[in-house]
Amino acid sequence: MRKQKDRPIRTEVKTAEERANKAKNSGYGADNAKLDDLAKNIEDAAGEYLTTNQGVRINDNQNSLKAGDRGPTLLEDFILREKITHFDHERIPERVVHARGSAAHGYFQVYESMARYTKAGFLQDPTVKTPVFVRFSTVAGSRGSTDLARDVRGFAVKFYTQEGNYDLVGNNMPVFFIQDAIKFPDLVHAVKPEPHNEIPQAASAHDTFWDFISLMPESMHMIMWVMSDRAIPRSFRMMEGFGVHTFRFINAQGKARFVKFHWKPLLGMHSVVWDEAQKISGKDPDFHRRDLWEAIENGDYPEWEFGVQIVEEKDEHSFDFDLLDPTKIIPEEIVPVRRIGKMTLNRNPDNFFAETEQVAFHTGNIVPGIDFTNDPLLQGRLFSYTDTQLIRLGGPNFHEIPINRPVAPLHNNQRDGFMRQTVNRGHTSYEPNTLRGGCPFQAGADMGGFTSYAERIDSHKVRARSASFFDHFSQATLFFRSQSEPEKNHLINALRFELGKVETPAIRERMLGLLAQVDKTMARLVAEGLGLSVPAKLDKPLNMSVPADGDPRKFQPKRLTQEITVSPALSMTTSPKDTIKTRKIAFLVADGFDDAAVLDMKKALTTAGAMCMTVAPRLGVLTGAGGEAIKADFSFLTGSSVLFDAVYVPGGEASVETLKMEPEAVNFLNEAFKHCKPIAATAAGVELLTASDARLDSMGGEDSVAEELAVSNGVISSRDASLDRVSAEFVKAIAQHRHWEREPSSWTKSRS
Repeated sequence: MRKQKDRPIRTEVKTAEERANKAKNSGYGADNAKLDDLAKNIEDAAGEYLTTNQGVRINDNQNSLKAGDRGPTLLEDFILREKITHFDHERIPERVVHARGSAAHGYFQVYESMARYTKAGFLQDPTVKTPVFVRFSTVAGSRGSTDLARDVRGFAVKFYTQEGNYDLVGNNMPVFFIQDAIKFPDLVHAVKPEPHNEIPQAASAHDTFWDFISLMPESMHMIMWVMSDRAIPRSFRMMEGFGVHTFRFINAQGKARFVKFHWKPLLGMHSVVWDEAQKISGKDPDFHRRDLWEAIENGDYPEWEFGVQIVEEKDEHSFDFDLLDPTKIIPEEIVPVRRIGKMTLNRNPDNFFAETEQVAFHTGNIVPGIDFTNDPLLQGRLFSYTDTQLIRLGGPNFHEIPINRPVAPLHNNQRDGFMRQTVNRGHTSYEPNTLRGGCPFQAGADMGGFTSYAERIDSHKVRARSASFFDHFSQATLFFRSQSEPEKNHLINALRFELGKVETPAIRERMLGLLAQVDKTMARLVAEGLGLSVPAKLDKPLNMSVPADGDPRKFQPKRLTQEITVSPALSMTTSPKDTIKTRKIAFLVADGFDDAAVLDMKKALTTAGAMCMTVAPRLGVLTGAGGEAIKADFSFLTGSSVLFDAVYVPGGEASVETLKMEPEAVNFLNEAFKHCKPIAATAAGVELLTASDARLDSMGGEDSVAEELAVSNGVISSRDASLDRVSAEFVKAIAQHRHWEREPSSWTKSRS
């Protein structure tokens, strides 16, 4: 075998220390203790020799060791055995729920000290940047499912604080389907693919899910959220996050207050429509994952403000709902959300498996100053998360995996177990001891030792549920009636789609009966879409989740009078619409495009923070009428209007004539118009616009002016107005996200 000639080893980063310094100098790892901690585990093979796991350099990685070049492979080939064995064991069990996820590194800073409310260290000093790792996920689907499923989105934040890891493990919806954790396996079994045929994937539109829901009226509030546009976000960067449960803040004096946690996206809340979601799943099932990755790579760092709703203990029972009920919210009109800090995500993971897949979140990971309540769903989660990580990550040492490792020092008497990496010195592993001078010591509360809140409990052991948990419909009604008319229409169509996939008539009828308890008009419109009528009366008992020895009459839903009837905070239409940052704008072009129009519009949009991409009949380089050369980012085969937030058609006679001959170009505009997206066209580009459905709003709207600038329902067209005026109107239209006035509404018709 030919001896390989020695060559100098050239490395981009030779040591973990140098790599950490490179990260700091690039701005990614500056003042981030967790990234410094991870640096010692980062391997970079640039310019290095190939080795075995024991560090032995490999001379031939192309051929196994054989007895002769056509002979049998030898068992002694340790390189082959190591490589194949590791490959055979590469996959670990995926999460039962939240299997498909994306994540990023970042940091959190509090705006002002929260010492009055909590002694949690990371909420004290505004100058301190606390490292975070955030994982977003869908819930029901497998790792290989689409990002665009109608589903809850996980929103889990790991704070690497100096007092230990704090995990805020929440969702993009503030409530949940069930009130007690004992029902969680039933919920997940119901929503997962049906066991006899493993159909459908990542979808709730099937019999077992709706059979379960139709027998669980406590789920009706969550059903309103999941059937709303919140379940199909435009981006992880454009959705809210919630802690779901009520927790406690504890201050240094031991005073406790109840607290609900919120994440408010600075880009506002935006969604896609269901038709788009289905098409995006075909065009780019990694749409959300790609969007998060590219935003961070481009320096468009996602940001959320951290909000809290704080309730004094004396006010625990002053609401018309129970603070411990995870199917309820505290309306923001009753207790406003106070924004106390900001989280910024500014670095993508180096390795998906090592970080995003192996990160282990746990609701039980708290720090001094934060504590639990008796929310029965939260109480069950405190057990479940440890248990699931034991099977997923192979044993009790999953906290030693680099992404899970705290930046706070670890000293305890835990030893051994699968994949133990810590090398513990000394000959004691118990406490108290004298042989090591009593080390490691217990820490007093004044030294940062965690002490649980001394809540007084004086009760009998029972399998029961508080009567204060049985108003299942009032907040569902509040949510629905707080939606705008387009949002109501989308929710109704979502229910029509989901229940339309249900094959058992009795399940559909039970669901219509429950929907009528939320809003009778909504139930009637859903029923019309299913070719049914709302049942005149419901089968009793409504609530089937009662103890076997319980009296069903005691556990039936009880509607209470609500303090408020409409909450604007529940509608996404009230979200800020003052920016077009990171919005993706498609420029439809072909050879012969108007050079000046393309360059001027691109400058105006990018200055406002948007991203401009060209979509053309072919890939490669396109040449403008004046000789300007631009690259086609997408062809009509690889691009689609559903992947963009708005569309612009510049002039250029040759370009427009080519596009008019492309059915996909006209379809691109038709689809964007159907999905209520902003569209602009200038000069000859107006001809393509008038060949599409967008002509309905391009023939001179209410803002037409002498220079033939037409602005109507998000469609801007002009044959000879200045680009400055057109771009200004286009930016305003894009900031609105959608122009729902173009969309027909069953809800509006029902009231006329």
